[in-house]
Amino acid sequence: MNTGSNNIVVPEAKQALNQMKTEIANELGLANYESMDKGNLTARQNGYVGGYMTKKLVEMAQNQMSGKGTY
Repeated sequence: MNTGSNNIVVPEAKQALNQMKTEIANELGLANYESMDKGNLTARQNGYVGGYMTKKLVEMAQNQMSGKGTY
């Protein structure tokens, strides 16, 4: 059993998740995020990207579950 917290349950979604991460980083002013060394970013900067991703994914799931929209 793999207990890592960064496992992608649906491997086909990996590209879309990476694209979303890049778009959110750009919105937050982190240009060239995909080529950055994430270790050089502050915990706050990395946290913002992950936090906004989670927020967007939850909103998408809620919309889908309520029948109000799709991705």
